[in-house]
Amino acid sequence: MGKYLLDKLTEYTESDAYPLHMPGHKRQMRSFGDAFAIDITEIDGFDNLHHAEGILLEAQKRAARLYGADETYYQVNGSTCGILAAVSASVQRGGRILMARNSHKAAYNAALLNGLRVTWLYPETDMRRGICGSIRPEQVRAALEAGMRGQETDFSGKFYCDNQKRADSNAVRGEKSGRIAAVLITSPTYDGVVSDIRAIAEEVHRAGAILIVDEAHGAHFAMHSYFPESALSCGADVVINSLHKTMPSLTQTALLHVKGARVDRERLRKYLGIFQSSSPSYVLMAGMDECVRLMETQKEELFDCFVHRLQALREHLGKMKHLRLVTGEEAELYTFAFDRSKVLISTEKCGSLTGPGLAKILRERYHLEVEMAAERYITAILTVADTQEGFDRLECALLETDAGLEREIADIAANRMTAGKKRTGSTAPEESGTGEKLICQESIDVSAWIMPRTEERFTMAEADELPHETIRLKDSPGRIAAEFVYLYPPGIPILVPGERIPEELPGLLLRYRKGGLNVQGLADYSGKTIQCVAHGLRQDDGD
Repeated sequence: MGKYLLDKLTEYTESDAYPLHMPGHKRQMRSFGDAFAIDITEIDGFDNLHHAEGILLEAQKRAARLYGADETYYQVNGSTCGILAAVSASVQRGGRILMARNSHKAAYNAALLNGLRVTWLYPETDMRRGICGSIRPEQVRAALEAGMRGQETDFSGKFYCDNQKRADSNAVRGEKSGRIAAVLITSPTYDGVVSDIRAIAEEVHRAGAILIVDEAHGAHFAMHSYFPESALSCGADVVINSLHKTMPSLTQTALLHVKGARVDRERLRKYLGIFQSSSPSYVLMAGMDECVRLMETQKEELFDCFVHRLQALREHLGKMKHLRLVTGEEAELYTFAFDRSKVLISTEKCGSLTGPGLAKILRERYHLEVEMAAERYITAILTVADTQEGFDRLECALLETDAGLEREIADIAANRMTAGKKRTGSTAPEESGTGEKLICQESIDVSAWIMPRTEERFTMAEADELPHETIRLKDSPGRIAAEFVYLYPPGIPILVPGERIPEELPGLLLRYRKGGLNVQGLADYSGKTIQCVAHGLRQDDGD
């Protein structure tokens, strides 16, 4: 029999492992003492979250004042609950939504549950590192204008007219032309990339739509001017913040903010009641209220110290020779703004060293656990709860690793020079044998790791309800997917139900797995099979 979970957690917390990941409290907050002692139900004097009139209403009002919202709602089911409720309240069943393709799986599930027709906004991708950039306002404008004419946007925000086959397919499905009711943008992204929400809000409101911003990773933006402006202050109608991601609060705690009159708040509250647990944890709610109280009383002091530490760390890491600190100013990466509390370290100039490889070094040699390892970079989350020791350990580990790469590269270069002399009798090294050539790969292309655009044949809801069959993954290209495929973290789908499976998918998933990335979504955890729409249901272009 394996260990009990509590025993393993206790053992882990008593080790010297340091969290460079969420939750944002970094196991440093000791407000509660014994959580069991304050774990109650809706008894007299403690209000009811689903009919808040007393202490919980006041607590939510405090959070609204802190963030500048008209109304703020506690979420004990995380940002997932807020996204599901916001989309359901903003778009009628079977309606249309414009959504960033790099949205969290919760947004996809909201579209599926409501039978929505989705037009995708594809962010530009940094092909050198595999990082998604910002959504451009002009891309949103083009998509909204095209949507009114029954057209769709492509990767770059340009649009094309539906061909006759698409029109025939839509007629079979009974689709009707209609305006886009809401736009959903993720800003910041998992990697800290921020879009121009102010300009996007102007485009969305000009079209008469609602702007929903998944700002789960930006709950700290409103706390200090060092960080990008919060989406709420930039004109978004509904904003979802995960307190637990970047603030000192417990896992699953989140806030949904509303500002302005565009959202039907009665309808929003109805869906919050549907998606939120009917037994909300008073421990989690007390955690949110304590987080707000901490910000009310010590925000300036805590965040000034945090920002000072971030600035010093980023200055020192910017001097690395081989590992690269991503700043958001890279030529290949389009960013409107960048969250500097996210520490992204690229291995683009480190030869065969990958993101998972770097994460393994940090874990095994330095006992540092990062938030995410992508193919060519890692992401570490730093928050106001991180200690000076944590900052110092991260800096030391990365600088030492970078210095180690320098020595390794020098040794390889020397060995290649010696081998070149033996082969040619020349004293000059081969061009490919220099340290510079080993580490400065001028055209690292991660496009083979990036999912190509896919063709939609059914909506997600249609594909979910049609008969399914299990197909070997290697035989699946050309078939219509009936389940999601995504990497976790960050939980962004690369294939959704109703899309034609591209030729590249089997090889792509194999590369992901061999590269140490975590593929999820498939019912078959081994990744050998995939659920597809039953054969014969409009599989071919000629149908």
